[in-house]
Amino acid sequence: MALPSLHADQPVHVAGAPLATARLAVILVHGRGATATGILSLARELAVADAAYLAPQAAGNSWYPLSFLAPIARNEPWLSSALDKLRTTLQQAVDAGMPPERIVLLGFSQGACLAVDSAARQARRYGGVAVLSGGLIGPQVRPETYRGNFEGTPILVGCSDVDPHIPIERVRESAAVLERMGAEVTIRIYPGMGHTINEDELARVRAMLDSVGG
Repeated sequence: MALPSLHADQPVHVAGAPLATARLAVILVHGRGATATGILSLARELAVADAAYLAPQAAGNSWYPLSFLAPIARNEPWLSSALDKLRTTLQQAVDAGMPPERIVLLGFSQGACLAVDSAARQARRYGGVAVLSGGLIGPQVRPETYRGNFEGTPILVGCSDVDPHIPIERVRESAAVLERMGAEVTIRIYPGMGHTINEDELARVRAMLDSVGG
């Protein structure tokens, strides 16, 4: 696989407060066909002035080529490269002095799947995780893939009950796994909603961000 099709050399876009002075950092992970600059627009909607926002860009605007429910091997090597990109973005914030308990991961759609899978593979106390229309990756959820303990990390899992890309059964199963791993999970299922982010989710994310470091 040629290097340009992988994610390591893609930029991480930033907005908000400087990492050196911010109260918290928010890592925003875009969905398939979207962009880092696009999801950074959430920074304006969330309106948390003392947050630093980091948004990694996927090569070709997609983190992996197939559905998140496809066999893992069929999404390689893109998936492993995407998980590495999230780890290095998280480490960028840590290296700037931001401890994991003041870092929030937020993803939408394909980005939500990537964010929650990455967090569960290295579970620890985070500031929070917002899983907006996503779930753990793979044809079946394999709890043995995931390590660590979330130590009470607040995790918001929000999705439509008729999302065309995210089966509601996977949403509920993912939430149950996260809860068993020590997370404080809030699951919100929105009847008839499309594949989108709604105002209730944004309000809950704002409350999550406001609570970090408090």
